Amino acid sequence: MRRIPTLLVFLALICSGCNLPLPTTPLPASATQTDSPPTALPDAPQPTRILSTASAPNATTFPDPNAYNWKPLIDTPLQRPTDIQADGSGRLFVLEKRGFVRIIQNGQLSPDPLLDITDRVNEDSNEMGLLGMALHPNFSQNGYFYVNYTGAGGDTFISRFQANGDRADASTEVNLLHIKQPFPNHNGGSLAFGPDGFLYAGLGDGGSQGDPSGNAQSQKTLLGKILRIDVDSKQPYAIPTDNPFGNEIFYYGLRNPWRISFDKATGDLYIADVGQGDWEELDFVSTGSPGGLNFGWNIFEGNHDYKNNGATGDYVAPIAEYSHAEGGCAVTGGYVYRGSMPEWNGIYLYGDYCTGKVWGLIKAGEQWQSQLLFETHVLITSFGQDEKGEVYMLSDDGEVYQLVRK
Repeated sequence: MRRIPTLLVFLALICSGCNLPLPTTPLPASATQTDSPPTALPDAPQPTRILSTASAPNATTFPDPNAYNWKPLIDTPLQRPTDIQADGSGRLFVLEKRGFVRIIQNGQLSPDPLLDITDRVNEDSNEMGLLGMALHPNFSQNGYFYVNYTGAGGDTFISRFQANGDRADASTEVNLLHIKQPFPNHNGGSLAFGPDGFLYAGLGDGGSQGDPSGNAQSQKTLLGKILRIDVDSKQPYAIPTDNPFGNEIFYYGLRNPWRISFDKATGDLYIADVGQGDWEELDFVSTGSPGGLNFGWNIFEGNHDYKNNGATGDYVAPIAEYSHAEGGCAVTGGYVYRGSMPEWNGIYLYGDYCTGKVWGLIKAGEQWQSQLLFETHVLITSFGQDEKGEVYMLSDDGEVYQLVRK
């Protein structure tokens, strides 16, 4: 058994998915869809698929954080915001845990929500609720957006809705995936469209402690995975032909990926995986890497043995980690900055939910470097990025912040 550096992912794992066992039984209650088939998709332009072949401009050192701050964006606090997404028109959509999608435009919070699904969102535990959102690449034409929420029984629902202007009727819901959850924690919740035009979804291992059912290392359940589906070619979705196991699973071995994001300039994927009790980790997948990568949970926690019982195989090592002994409890993944301040370009920003610390992560030569930049002293629930590449931060007390120069 070995952990391979991220820099070797593409070369060393190009055929790794081919050697892994396929499920011998179908995914039963772990992946169910709506009882009645949804209506067909209307004709619409196919999503833009962009893979950058040029090196994106990257900062080579960290800026002096004392010259910058996180500026509050709105005067009216939200109620436990969990995600923030931009639609390309200047609007920001902010999810509230209880089941609202709110609109921010020109620094003002609209009194009317884009979407209200409080009647179907279950937020009985701290890690449940309306958790993630992704806008279709052609959202401006078709109005489609996707949300991840916990519903009846605490199960995960990944559904599509359709917006019309500043309103999306809850009756437009088309459920893509209904995934059984054995415990009320580790639901993941992230959604993001990749540069290949496919929808990626981050799911936790199902909860409790230590992954008691071994979900993260199993290809027979969707729990503990990054899923990848094609939402355009078939209803409710299709399995991309290069998915490694013939199902929705693309990557596995994850505990609770709390935020995944793609670099707008390069298409590289960053994954923040919340640790068990000692280590928080950041994972990286370069554009063009194959599916089937195994990030090691619950054999490893970060770079450290957790339940290593002589397992064999290759496991992708994190590019960064921090211990709870340093302060912190749960990593909150962020974005690579690509906005108006060139000194920040190429720096991945991430934080800790409990302490409010914000780090920067940068690749210097062949090595990754992480540096503590800000101590915000807020409970960081999520980060966001707008169409211009500017980065935002959400706090559990309802504030929305933007990284700006002082």
